[in-house]
Amino acid sequence: MQSSFLVSTAVVALAEIGDKTQLLSLVLAARYRKPRPIIFGVFVATLINHGCSGALGAWLASVINPAMMNWAVVASFALMAVWILIPDKLDDVDAIAGKRPMGVFVTTALTFFIAEMGDKTQIVTIALAARFHEFYWVVAGTTLGMMLANVPVIYFGHKFADRLPTKAVHIVAAIIFVVLGGLALRAALYPAGQAM
Repeated sequence: MQSSFLVSTAVVALAEIGDKTQLLSLVLAARYRKPRPIIFGVFVATLINHGCSGALGAWLASVINPAMMNWAVVASFALMAVWILIPDKLDDVDAIAGKRPMGVFVTTALTFFIAEMGDKTQIVTIALAARFHEFYWVVAGTTLGMMLANVPVIYFGHKFADRLPTKAVHIVAAIIFVVLGGLALRAALYPAGQAM
């Protein structure tokens, strides 16, 4: 198992708790009550979105000066540690999900893809791909993390939505981002080949 896969899975699964796309999964599940096409729609939207994000992160890592890239990754992890503590709201999610009836799968895939644009987990995928330089492992991990966080919500979310300690989960995720930022900071301060 690649460490980039495990880190990507864990970070995104934790970051997704209480996120707007998880709230969207709950709305879609309540509205359509057809878990399989919703899960498939979430999977396809996530795979495409995170594939593009991972490719962007890998590309940025290849064209930006490595020292500068290390500092950008440090900054992105620090920002994510703070951003993850700000809870998302269901403001526009219900409006997005209710636009046009196009079938459960298509509605889910389109709304989930749109909701994921500029979302925490998309930014994390870019940063992880840039940090680890392992496109496939990062995208596989972030996609799995999304599915681990969303599939239970799609099946059981209405029963457990109020019982999940969202704040505690966000604090754990923030700590993970701080640790990742610290590791990236060490890489920025002491590039490969330099003595510590």
